[in-house]
Amino acid sequence: MKYLHTMLRVGNLDAALDFFVNKLGLVESRRIANEPGRFTLVFLHAPESPEAEVELTHNWDEHEYGGGRNFGHLAFAVDDIYETCERLMKAGVTINRPPRDGRMAFVRSPDNISIEFLQKGKALAPKEPWTTMQNTGVW
Repeated sequence: MKYLHTMLRVGNLDAALDFFVNKLGLVESRRIANEPGRFTLVFLHAPESPEAEVELTHNWDEHEYGGGRNFGHLAFAVDDIYETCERLMKAGVTINRPPRDGRMAFVRSPDNISIEFLQKGKALAPKEPWTTMQNTGVW
């Protein structure tokens, strides 16, 4: 497993970038604007650790987050997302967002922290029981 990033939701992308880039000194790695989804993702890293990123998620229609919703999730890349989810389920972990697409899944820690798993490389071919498994709770 490889640690990827921590996601933070931001209400004002310009103010967030001013803080994280201009004031803290993080460096922008890449940016993804998704017009149909109405969001922008900006990945930042500290100059000495480009492999550990902070993902700023700006949902264009939301400007304030309450109740801790501004913290998104921790993300890890895994060799086999199906094996990872199966192992976790056998250990009693609820798969909140199953890997129906062979690419992405979410679970929650005992303290309700959202953890994202992303398949290394290309998505695996969809297969059961994951394809038809419904979401459980929030992720």
